[in-house]
Amino acid sequence: MRYFETIAEMGHEQVVFCHDKASGYRGIIAIHDTTLGPALGGCRFWNYASDDEAVVDALRLSRGMTYKNAVAGLNLGGGKSVIIGDNKTANREMLFRAHGRFVDSLGGRYVTAEDVGTTVEDMDFVHMETTHVTGIGSKSGDPSSVTAHGVFRAIQASAFQKWGSDSLSGRTVAVQGLGHVGYYLCKELHTAGAKLVVTDIDAGRIARVVDEMGATAVALGAIYGTKADIFTPCALGGILNDDTIPQLQVEIVAGAANNQLLEARHGEALEARGILYAPDYVANAGGVINVYSELTGWSRERSLRKADEIYQTVLSVFRLASDTGIPTYLAADRVAEQRIHAVRGMIKTWPQYPNKES
Repeated sequence: MRYFETIAEMGHEQVVFCHDKASGYRGIIAIHDTTLGPALGGCRFWNYASDDEAVVDALRLSRGMTYKNAVAGLNLGGGKSVIIGDNKTANREMLFRAHGRFVDSLGGRYVTAEDVGTTVEDMDFVHMETTHVTGIGSKSGDPSSVTAHGVFRAIQASAFQKWGSDSLSGRTVAVQGLGHVGYYLCKELHTAGAKLVVTDIDAGRIARVVDEMGATAVALGAIYGTKADIFTPCALGGILNDDTIPQLQVEIVAGAANNQLLEARHGEALEARGILYAPDYVANAGGVINVYSELTGWSRERSLRKADEIYQTVLSVFRLASDTGIPTYLAADRVAEQRIHAVRGMIKTWPQYPNKES
């Protein structure tokens, strides 16, 4: 990979490669843009096939956080970190304390949080070494339920846009991924009267949702061809691609996974098929809203109210797409870029000689 050319093309400010021999920590911290504030984004712990795959994931995810935070109206930039390794390991304290030290070395330019493969307890280890971490047990904790609520509201907004009613009663929703967010989302969908078709790499997670909510289980690959009203990806990214889009038998795609489009052109492919796409970083902003509340001192109730606003944000993206004749993923980008450019263009006022000793 041509690293400097790649980060220049994607607009990144800084990428840090980190290694701690004692703990075996191998991490990458990517800071995309700090126009709106410090770069906030979770720490993903994953057994990547190659170092280049880890770098690409960090770059894509951090850029997505810039847009997510901007669209959500938060005073935060975008960043992300990844740790390369087996996220099932029991030896976590020193690994995450090492991560905390590297985060701290950035002096607040990046704030880390929970993501795929990491837990609230891991963030508590990080907190032993830095204050630049959110989602710790003594504060906002696991953001999954707030993320799920925001995605639920995005699904309702998509239903309203497509069918003129946001009721999900009797609608069939195919959910891919039943981790923390997927499970909480299934509970909300079930309460709303939706019929669930589900899949996951973990048989125990499937059994739980089938038993508790009467869901129908299908094989991993079969979820794409499932006949349903809505497809809800809640696992990893890149799942909307040349192979899967032709299989879809749904009218809406709205879910919690990050970077659902493998490439930008796959947003065009969904549009061509008449499938309404709720841009992922708009729909799943509830999690970052939850951790932002930790920085601002918001109550959990206020965080949920802010997550409720995702409904109107999604509708505004749909309206812009319709008014300008562009796909919804581009409309979401435009909303984010307008806010970033507006803040970047503001007049800066500086105190006189801020570092001069008297």
